[in-house]
Amino acid sequence: MSRDELRRLVDEQQRSLSAAGLTAGGTLAVRLPPSLSCVVAMLAGWRGGAQVALLDYRLTTHEVGKAVARLAPQLVVEPVADVTGTLRGFFDVDARTTPLRGGRPAASDHVLLQLSSGSTGPSKVIGRTAGSLLTELDRYAALEGFPGRGERTVVLASIVHVLGLVGGLLHGLAAGSEVVLPARQTVDGILKAVAAGDRPTTILGVPSQAAVLAAARTPPRLPHLRRMITGGELVKESVRERFTTGYGAELGVMYGMTEAGVIATDLTGADRPALTPAPDMPVRVENGEILLGLPENPYVGLRDPTRYVEGWLRTKDAGTFDDATGLLTVHGRLDSQVSIGGLKVDLTEVEASISALPGVSEAVVVHGTGIEAFVMVDEQAVFDGLAGSVAARLAPYKRPRSLNLLTELPRTATGKPVRDAQVLRAAAKSAATPSPAHSHAAGETR
Repeated sequence: MSRDELRRLVDEQQRSLSAAGLTAGGTLAVRLPPSLSCVVAMLAGWRGGAQVALLDYRLTTHEVGKAVARLAPQLVVEPVADVTGTLRGFFDVDARTTPLRGGRPAASDHVLLQLSSGSTGPSKVIGRTAGSLLTELDRYAALEGFPGRGERTVVLASIVHVLGLVGGLLHGLAAGSEVVLPARQTVDGILKAVAAGDRPTTILGVPSQAAVLAAARTPPRLPHLRRMITGGELVKESVRERFTTGYGAELGVMYGMTEAGVIATDLTGADRPALTPAPDMPVRVENGEILLGLPENPYVGLRDPTRYVEGWLRTKDAGTFDDATGLLTVHGRLDSQVSIGGLKVDLTEVEASISALPGVSEAVVVHGTGIEAFVMVDEQAVFDGLAGSVAARLAPYKRPRSLNLLTELPRTATGKPVRDAQVLRAAAKSAATPSPAHSHAAGETR
């Protein structure tokens, strides 16, 4: 798709939205899968001066209803027919525009509304102004090694969430790099997308996608693949080693939030696990918590008055600065620290210890009725011996009260592991095959 053709389609869509009643200062919700229709609708809404809310197409009807009730858009653009295909990276869809009764014009100067991932609780409505988005694009442009003009970005991250939207789509449009959405997000589909071009190529995705690529038995030779950059959770060391060795490419990482976009990066993986703050991003650590300097409160609607105070956003992430190098290390969520029998336990530490065990492919640790671990393993024998392996690595008060086997780890729309105990228990119950052999003295095991 050339830029001239894209501009023509955006012009047509803008006229269509205007005919449907959208004016400057109006509100538009876009609920489309990754597609040309999604990109065109979003850009047309902005060109018309509207506030655009992006809704993930994978939301259920119930979730969409709740989101629309909260956002009250005047128009919604959505697929004409139901969309299916969990491993599709790009869709060809017909869209329709529907005026909504009770929709309201924008109540703020935010041009973009997004819902937070909801990995640890209910989603929040987050607003970005034009100035905020342009500042983030300037940060991307200043990142040495991030794709620029004449290069390609294969975008696996969702284009309705901040990493894929700003780091992938909008940066590509601003910087003049080619943006590629693979037809399918299977290993074969991703590698075909990488191999289809002859210019320096970067893959932009999440850790679970890096793990899938790293698991390929015989990775093909891809001379133009420079690196993969992931956002979200830290990539396991074993995954990093398999990826860099198998593809001969770097595996970098980014730390960011929907509220602010990119915050810190290690694009080559050389400083792992430390990160360099993004250019002109005000970051400081206070009492072990990472704080971000933002010119305005990013939250829309109901707000926690303690979250944004005097120009600083409390991230609720634990971190440390190395004064000598200026590097930032993110240690996980502050709310991952719990008290067990009067002793402090960091769930991030417990999760990392279990994830590092041989044969454990994924692990999530939460605190519900006690410490609960939910794991995916390479084979049943690993799970059968898991309680003993955990006992050898963790003090008694740190050990999970229950070990639960999953066939698939529940994830948010952005690919982050869900950390809601009820959701995880339901997934474990669905995957359970009751057997007396799965009960261990170290704790109840499902």
